[in-house]
Amino acid sequence: MKRFLTTLTALLLLSLAGLSAQDKGYDVFVPIGKYISQGDAASLSAWFSDNLEVSIISSTRNCSKTQARQIVKTFFDAYTPRSFSISHKAARANMKYALGQLSAGGEVFIVTIFVSAKADGTYQIQQLKIDRQTEVY
Repeated sequence: MKRFLTTLTALLLLSLAGLSAQDKGYDVFVPIGKYISQGDAASLSAWFSDNLEVSIISSTRNCSKTQARQIVKTFFDAYTPRSFSISHKAARANMKYALGQLSAGGEVFIVTIFVSAKADGTYQIQQLKIDRQTEVY
């Protein structure tokens, strides 16, 4: 009986440690990046804050979640995504950001995504910026 309780306790501790490590290792940018690469404005908008800043090719707007979804959909309709990869990520307090490169419509775009944590620990996109990549010599 003592051996059974020891084994049960060890399994419980290992499972709790695994959950804790899994929570810390969660990357909010994996699903966001997937939706960008697929050009899926509807699924991407599920990550939008109720009000956010959207900047597409130097046109910046503070808008509602619904307006932002339509702006992003219009962009994806005009520039069909071929691939998206995140090149840099950073975090500070309850904010995270990522920089990525989007190949769409025969052009290359630099994408900046800022997310913030809500009280329940989930993240929402506060700012989405998509600009044409400029050549650096």
